Amino acid sequence: MGKPITWIVAGIFWMQAHFVLADAIPPGEIAPEPGTGNTEQELVRASDYMVATANPYAARAGYEILKQGGSAIDAVITTQLVLNLVEPQSSGIGGSGLVVYFDNKVGQLSTWEGRETAPGQVKPDHFLDETGEPRAFYDAVVGGRSVATPGLLKLMYEVHQKHGKLAWKTLFKPAIKLAREGFIVSPRLASLVAMDQTRLGRYENTRNYFYPEGRPVQEGDLLKNLPFANTLSLIASRGIDPFYQGEIGRDIVTTVNSVTDNPGLLTMSDLNRYQVQERDPACMDYRRYRVCSMGPPSSGGLTMGQILGMLDHYNLPELGKDNPISWQLIGDATRLAFADRGMYMADQDFINVPEGLLDKSYLLERSRLLKTGKPLQGVAPGLPPGIDEIRQASVEALELPATTHISIVDGDGNAVAMTSSVENAFGSRLMVGGFLLNNSMTDFSFRPFIDGKPVANRIAPGKRPMSSMTPTIVLRDGKPYMVLGSAGGSRIIVHVVKTVIAHLDWQLPVDEAVSLSHRINMQGSYELESGTDAEKLVIPLKAMGYKVSVRDLNSGLHAIVIKKSGLEGAADPRREGAVMGD
Repeated sequence: MGKPITWIVAGIFWMQAHFVLADAIPPGEIAPEPGTGNTEQELVRASDYMVATANPYAARAGYEILKQGGSAIDAVITTQLVLNLVEPQSSGIGGSGLVVYFDNKVGQLSTWEGRETAPGQVKPDHFLDETGEPRAFYDAVVGGRSVATPGLLKLMYEVHQKHGKLAWKTLFKPAIKLAREGFIVSPRLASLVAMDQTRLGRYENTRNYFYPEGRPVQEGDLLKNLPFANTLSLIASRGIDPFYQGEIGRDIVTTVNSVTDNPGLLTMSDLNRYQVQERDPACMDYRRYRVCSMGPPSSGGLTMGQILGMLDHYNLPELGKDNPISWQLIGDATRLAFADRGMYMADQDFINVPEGLLDKSYLLERSRLLKTGKPLQGVAPGLPPGIDEIRQASVEALELPATTHISIVDGDGNAVAMTSSVENAFGSRLMVGGFLLNNSMTDFSFRPFIDGKPVANRIAPGKRPMSSMTPTIVLRDGKPYMVLGSAGGSRIIVHVVKTVIAHLDWQLPVDEAVSLSHRINMQGSYELESGTDAEKLVIPLKAMGYKVSVRDLNSGLHAIVIKKSGLEGAADPRREGAVMGD
């Protein structure tokens, strides 16, 4: 046996684990995974390296890469490929990803964007019906119409070219072996497959995989994916050309365009010309820290930065986590930031995203709109520096909770936060080569114009839809201190903000910060997480004048804190996440 290590799966931990790289998990070896409700979380400690992610199979695979001397980028690729297999509803090579990376050797933070792009043949009325009205959401989602050019695979390839240590083909071995030998279906996957049968069972390839012999895969089933093993083997041996230039790409295009009930527009030219972009990070100083995430086309970094920039002028540490005033301020700052998000944020290669959205004087001015104990009566976008008049329309695209997040720190002190997605759970429901294709076109505004004014996040050929993914690295004295991100649709931003504030302001250990109940106000009504202590806020928030609802709020937070004493990590107890380190 190797050196004792601990890994946590939503509150259950395994001791003295020692696994061989690329080994699949035998059906009898892993304890049954818990359900998806709130459970007690455990803090994981390690001295050298750590991975925190959404599934124990993926955590184990990433851990073994780190143990072998691989870099954080090596480990995030292996982790992601296993997630594609065991958590297909959330992410995969048929979708997109965003990477925030800190290179400890040169002391530099960089961000890499692998967001999907709209097909070159798309028109502004892509999601309007024959009467000019927006299609119903799932009428747009299911089928080829919603599929944009996938970017995740090329993103992983390019960051590996720059920051990888192990051979490309080595990183594929765990997922290939697991796909061939099978994995145990988790409670969460089984539940989602059962609930989505009408949509997920519409197309033959997808139906045959998730509903063998006409029944949904069950918790505890051993599920194999030989087509995915073959796809990964081809990419491992030949690189990404089969996907973007060759046979895998041709299969994608044929599948997208041959769907008779809802065909798409994707072409080989779209795949051929896809480019990953290295972007400037969106950073905001908060207390003694610098909080950095992705800039546009993700709205995550700018919106989080605005919220924190406003709250930096209020004494949340003294108010504390149990004070309704803390949540009134956090909620109303969130509303102001989301007003700017809906108006200004989209693909910066196509529209002018104001440079002053994180201007400190502008955020001070916006923060003065917050009134302690009195909710905002109305919220409108501001006029950041460089904007003297609003000339476009504000609109929200519907983003439902899906997505996944990986946080990793390697033995050399490099850190990576990667959030990835196929957008809605199970994406477009189209399956090619054992993986699902995204529905990220529905992240665009369905209406290109409102009252004659253009919408920033309108559809255009080659444009990247706005995202809420918020992979984050918090710096202290120029070095990574906290690595985190979440799943959860447009609520991702608020989940990450809550965790940052809980740890930095209220000094909660990272496991408690991740587990802290959700209290969310993006549009004026307060959502409180059901079955938690957040329900205590119903009466005081209503007394202030808020509309309040109590509901399930399922995030997917995975976080690592880097201290002098070592690493501390946590996985969200609301899902089936795992943390593993040594």
